[in-house]
Parts: sequence; structure tokens; C-alpha cells
Amino acid sequence: MNPFEVHSFTLSATKSETITAELYKPAAAKCVYVLAHGAGANMHHAFMKELAAELAPWRIATLRYNFLYTEQKKKRPDFPAVAHQAVAAAIEKAHALFPALPVIAGGKSFGGRMTSQFLSDHPLPYVKGIAFVGFPLHPAGKPSTERADHLKKITLPMLFLQGSRDALAEWTLLEGVCNHLPSATLVRYEGADHSFKAAGQKLIPILAADLSRWIDSLA
Repeated sequence: MNPFEVHSFTLSATKSETITAELYKPAAAKCVYVLAHGAGANMHHAFMKELAAELAPWRIATLRYNFLYTEQKKKRPDFPAVAHQAVAAAIEKAHALFPALPVIAGGKSFGGRMTSQFLSDHPLPYVKGIAFVGFPLHPAGKPSTERADHLKKITLPMLFLQGSRDALAEWTLLEGVCNHLPSATLVRYEGADHSFKAAGQKLIPILAADLSRWIDSLA
């Protein structure tokens, strides 16, 4: 028996197009995490579902959702302006479902970056933090920090869960970015790549526990 209820929704991504979302709702939730997927997957990817399930025992409700391009089974990710509309719809839905609970926004890779881009220009009082699961600082093999420039405008606490072997975030560069942000926490997973694969380690339960501890620290 699952330690959470499962609810499905349809959200408006544009004036004429919709996306699907799914909520894992544990009993006595302490917060809701809006979890966006990465560029190469959708909300039903095993990583996304397992992370949401692992968060439930920590009393974290998780709202996963598709971007429009994955909803329409396209391969090319949406332009930021379109992706931001999906982020906004999902965050608004999470707040409507749990008006008394803090909202933590974020996601895996591309999804986390689209979330932070949106919130850098549209801060919301009920969003209390941003949690990145593998922030994509730069394309593989092209180290740079420009993708993090918008983070300087964000005053919310930010959590970076990051593998030490992530090809999309050279560790020293990401560490430097976090050191210059007012409220950033960087957690290193030794040997893990961008997919959080590390030899012989099951990291998703650890990611869930670390995320829960960080959320508790915000209270």
C-alpha cells in the first residue's frame, strides 16, 4: 500500500493548450514540492516517480508535471517563454491545493533552470525556496557560468543537489556560483553523474532525505 494518495490534473500551459500533472499526497504533508522534469524525459520517467515516492515518507507532497513539448511528444524543449508558463501553472496549482503550506519549486536539470528563470522575474510570496536536482550550469564539454546569471536576482534559499561527476556542471564552477549567492546550499554526491548514477549506490533515497532536512532548516 502506497504511503500517499495519487491525484491527476490538467493544467493550462497556454491559452489553448494543456499539460498533465500528478500529485503524490502523503498524510499530514509539511510542504509541497513542484518538481519539473529534465530535457530528455517527462514527468513519468522512473527517476521522477521514484524521487516523488521517496519524498512522501518525509511528509513532502510532490506535484510533477509535463512541459508542453513532452505533452505533445516532441523532442525539442520548449522556448523559455513557453516553459515558464508551465512552471507558473504548476506552482499556482500547488498553492491552490495546499494554501496553508509552503511551496518549494524546482526540478531536475532543465526543469529546475526553467523554474528559477521564471521565479527570478516573477517572485511569489508563497514560494519559500528552490531545490535543484542537478543544475545544468553549462553544456557538456563547454564549461561556463552564464546559465547561472539569473540566480543573482533571487533572494530565496536555494538547494543544489549535485553529483561530483556531473558533465553539465563542473564542480569548481558551480561551487563558485553558490559561494556568491546569498542563501545557497550545495550538496555533493561523490562519484555521481548528471543522472545521479554512481557505482553501487542508490542515491534517490538520500536525495529525498537531504531535501527534507533542508526544508526543515527553512522553518
